[in-house]
Parts: sequence; structure tokens; C-alpha cells
Amino acid sequence: MKAIQLKEYGGPEVLQLVEMERPVPKGHQVLIEIHAIGVNYADTARREGQYVVPTKLPFIPGAEIAGIVVETGESVTNVQAGDRVVTLIESEGYAEFALADSRGLIPLQDDMEFEQAVALPLQGLSAYHILKTMGRLEAGETVLVHAAAGGVGTLAVQLAKLSGASKVIATASTEDKLALAADMGADVLINYTEQGWEEKVLEATSGKGVDVALEMAGGEIFNKTLKCLATFGRLVIYGVASGEQSRFYPSSLMARNQSVIGFFLPQIMRKPALIQSSMAEMLGYLSKGQLKLTIGGVFSLEQAAEVHRLLQSRQTKGKLILKP
Repeated sequence: MKAIQLKEYGGPEVLQLVEMERPVPKGHQVLIEIHAIGVNYADTARREGQYVVPTKLPFIPGAEIAGIVVETGESVTNVQAGDRVVTLIESEGYAEFALADSRGLIPLQDDMEFEQAVALPLQGLSAYHILKTMGRLEAGETVLVHAAAGGVGTLAVQLAKLSGASKVIATASTEDKLALAADMGADVLINYTEQGWEEKVLEATSGKGVDVALEMAGGEIFNKTLKCLATFGRLVIYGVASGEQSRFYPSSLMARNQSVIGFFLPQIMRKPALIQSSMAEMLGYLSKGQLKLTIGGVFSLEQAAEVHRLLQSRQTKGKLILKP
């Protein structure tokens, strides 16, 4: 089978197309013929050796796949060859075939396209649990979503509104991206490349600040976002896209009972009940037409390096997908 592998950390050029043996499922594993692969910032962090946990080389990126089960291990009872599924795996998704635990598979209806399905699990689960599990969003609260035209951002805007947020403030770097955030349901649109954007956030909340803020850039964006928090506000960190760590003084949170919270999806994945209930809720929204999935582009597996360049250039909108 074909796969995309890296043997050294570095830029997109380290992603190489290789031929390798097709894996064989054992126990609770299934072998999936992949039809769509989700591309995420975590993949670029893996490639650069900057991921939250160590990345051992050689390495095949890819945690989000959709396709057809073609072979099952001896302990599998819940699915069979021919079933259409989407799932999250730890790695090795940039390939024509991959192994997955049968107990984590999400079945797909025949009318659900693989490209649509693969746009939901990682970024949908991230948006859902950043807002609701870690951010503890309650109806009537205000939410600030950075990178609101990205994969997590577009879903976070919608899920915040579906969860009863009274106002969703979206930031992005261009008018085009802000228009997309508006289409997703954002109430206030702010270009964060312009000076004083944090003051506009405060103006939009009559000086009170936001109850929940989603932050994935790091550096100065983090520090300015902290200034936008309301009393009892929660700032959830789920990435450091800028590569810049932030310095702040924890005691500054005390005066207004504020919180800074970290989010890492693999920890959520260790709680199957959380995953099943949140996926069921999101699939329900999807089937009723209440949740839109934004596909930013579909590319061949061989274009993996170019897709990483596009993602890190911040010129894209919505979900980027690879197809073997």
C-alpha cells in the first residue's frame, strides 16, 4: 500500500510517499480501506516534533479516517467487512489502509459521503468538548472563537449557538473568512490582524468580557485574549499555532475568579461514554441540517506536503481532506 511517512522532523518537504506492507488486524482491530483522511494542525506539530507527546520516527501522520472495513480481527463482533465507518486513530492515517480499534468505530449511513464524515470527528469532538466539557458553556453566556473560519472554529461557532450562547464573537484574518464565520452564525466579526481587536471584543460585551474563550494561537494572542475574559470567565487553550509560548502570572486570575484550562483530545478519547454521547448529539444536528460541515479542499494523498503548506499559511477555510 501507499503511505506518507516522515523519517526526520522538519518542514512539509519531509513528508515522503512510500510503499509498505498492508497491516493485518488482530484481536479487536479492523483493517479499513481509507476513502478520506482529515488533515489537522496536530499533524503539522507531529511533523515538526512539537506535538504534546513525543513522536517517534519513522512516523506516518493521520488520526482521522473514513472508509470501508475490509478485514476484522478474531475478537471483533460489532462490525463486519463492507461496513462504512469513520473513526479516530492515534496515527498512520495518511495511507491507503489503516488499522483501527473496532470499539471506537462510528457507523455511517449510505447517504453520508466519506469527505463529509471525516470532517466531523476530530474537530467536531474538539469543538464540542472545548466548549462544553472544559469551557462549561451555559445558555445565555458569551463566547469568543479565534480562527473562526478554520475546521474547529466553524464548528465551534455553530455548536456554541446550538448550546444556547447569547453572543458568539468570531475573529479571523480576512474579510472572506469573517464572512464564512457569519454564515456559521457568528454575531460579532473582528479581524484580529488589526490593532485593538481585544478592545472591540470588550465593546461587544459592554465591557464585561466573554464567558468562554477558545485560544489556539499562543504568544501575544493568548495575552490579549486573557484581557477579554469576564469575571468567572474560562479561557481554553487547545493549540499553539504560532509556535510562541506565552508568559503570564497565574495570580492575575484571582481578582476575577478566572480560569485558564488546557484541552487535549486524546484524554477525552479515554472516556468512551463522553465520545459516544457527544458524537450522537452532533450526528443528530447534522441529520437535521442544524450543523454545516465546511470542506476547504480535497487533495490526493501525494499532495500531503502541499496541504501542510496551505494549512500553515493560514490561507485556508474549513476542513482540508486527503484522498488515497
